[in-house]
Amino acid sequence: MEDILKRFCAYGMEYKDHDGYTHDWVSLLPAVQLVYNKSQHSTTAKTPAVVEKGWNPLLPVDHLKKNLLTIHPTAKDFHDMWKRACDTASKCIAEAK
Repeated sequence: MEDILKRFCAYGMEYKDHDGYTHDWVSLLPAVQLVYNKSQHSTTAKTPAVVEKGWNPLLPVDHLKKNLLTIHPTAKDFHDMWKRACDTASKCIAEAK
């Protein structure tokens, strides 16, 4: 986990949303936790969430239909920021293995 966090912080992630607010790696740490808990581990062949709780967590976005007519700009910014943070976290986890 230490190696994953070092790599995530080293990417120097900074994201500016639609309203002009800047989010840095500290505010994006929950993305690392989510991706880590939803990634399969070689020891158990299961995700930590399944081992601990018996199920994988879902985000509200997992329930939304993809054919929405309009998306609020702030929601789109959050989605883009969260996806970028999760993608970076996935890379960090893969590199740390």
